[in-house]
Amino acid sequence: MATQLKQTESLKDRVSAEEWQARLDLAACYRIFDHLGWSESIYNHISVAVPGEEGNFLINPFGLLYDEVTASNLVKIDVDGNNVGGSPYMVNKAGFTQHAYFHKHLGERANAICHVHTTATMAVCSHREGLLPTNFYACNFQNRIGYHDFEGVTVREEEGARLLENLGDNSILMLRNHGPVVMDRTMPGMFVKMWSLQRACEIQVATLSQGEAHVVQQDVVDVHQRDLSVMASQGGAGVFDFEAWKRKIDRIDDSWRN
Repeated sequence: MATQLKQTESLKDRVSAEEWQARLDLAACYRIFDHLGWSESIYNHISVAVPGEEGNFLINPFGLLYDEVTASNLVKIDVDGNNVGGSPYMVNKAGFTQHAYFHKHLGERANAICHVHTTATMAVCSHREGLLPTNFYACNFQNRIGYHDFEGVTVREEEGARLLENLGDNSILMLRNHGPVVMDRTMPGMFVKMWSLQRACEIQVATLSQGEAHVVQQDVVDVHQRDLSVMASQGGAGVFDFEAWKRKIDRIDDSWRN
């Protein structure tokens, strides 16, 4: 039976103001990812915790392209996989298993999570040495990334403990031969982190295609990260970036607000 885009009534007046804002931000994020070329057909996921509802989070309806995601058709599920929002859509098991585990065990530290399969990030995840300090953006993440060996599609809950262990205190987990998981306390924070990681990986792939790369030394990386943390306060951890991209997709198509 073919999956069809179902007509979904607006939930704006049926959910809390906080949940509606979370839905708007998440739907916008899907559209931004799609515009930037980070979507992967109907696969991969971005999720966000529902404010004030412990254990509940929002994720994309399985079967829809990213440019079909709206604030109202996002699916609300709990960390045990129950559809608690009455959505007519199902959720991809691979997305639920991984995201649910992080939401359940990391709390506010992982309020917003994305997992992507962009060519550049998958290429770096498949590189023997992972992300190298070969460029400005890559220096942002040195010693701040965890790595997890490929175990196949992430549908088994028992893999979750190893995912957490390999993540450690970091907010990015590079799934080797697979793709990155990026998380943050806020949607804008997660977005700008993902944007910077994508750029770091794109530049690394381009650099290594030329041959041997010049690697930035650790003492310079330390200074770079120290000064970057001071500058980050100007942008409210990605708020300016995220709002600018929301304006961009609004000009293209504002149906995500429905």
